[in-house]
Amino acid sequence: MKTVMETMLSHASVRQFTEQSVSQETLESLIRCGQAAASSSFIQAASVIQVAQTKVRAKIAELAGGQTWVVAAPVFLVFCADLQRVNYACVKNGLGALEGHTEHFITATVDTALVAQNVLLAAESIGLGGVFIGGIRNNPQLVCDLLKLPEQVYPVFGMCLGWPVQTNAVKPRFPMHTILHTDRYDLSQVTAQVEAYDQQMQAYYQTRGSQQRVSNWSAQTAGAVQKKQRPHLLKFLQNRGFLLR
Repeated sequence: MKTVMETMLSHASVRQFTEQSVSQETLESLIRCGQAAASSSFIQAASVIQVAQTKVRAKIAELAGGQTWVVAAPVFLVFCADLQRVNYACVKNGLGALEGHTEHFITATVDTALVAQNVLLAAESIGLGGVFIGGIRNNPQLVCDLLKLPEQVYPVFGMCLGWPVQTNAVKPRFPMHTILHTDRYDLSQVTAQVEAYDQQMQAYYQTRGSQQRVSNWSAQTAGAVQKKQRPHLLKFLQNRGFLLR
């Protein structure tokens, strides 16, 4: 049995799953682990949609860029930042309805991410594997329509879960001295740190067996962030009741 830290350090995304199902009892245990995550002021501003219908999954897989594992995975979940219950609490206690403040958007989004990370960690601790699906933000309104999400709720990302076909290699992370700063942010080291890490990642990509590629971290990252700007998100979120103030 791995320790919690060993489980964390062995994380790798999984996109290929066996045909073995995941019991509803197991899934609900994982969701309870998600609920155990820290929550800003205990607002618990997250909801999870378990998507079971194959037709709905197929539409989500398509809008996410053809990610077939959304359909194939035994479990597919959509994690939502949800201020509906918080809004009701405010109205119930005479403090007025929420008005779309940026702070509330941040806390709901962070709450949701913490819940999801706990779910995946719990899943990996019992031998399951999974992968986050940020591609649902390609067309978040369609996801809302498919899942009947009300205002003040938005889909942050999806997650596939199942029993892995194989154990994937762990990608090397940045060295500790790149991530851990003492007392102040050391901007002077960024260029050298990225250049060194690019060399490490280029060597890693060329030794990945069937998934070899000629690339490095900065090339992958630049392509990811500049090609996935999703300019529609601001208006979408404002229409949902977020980021109005």
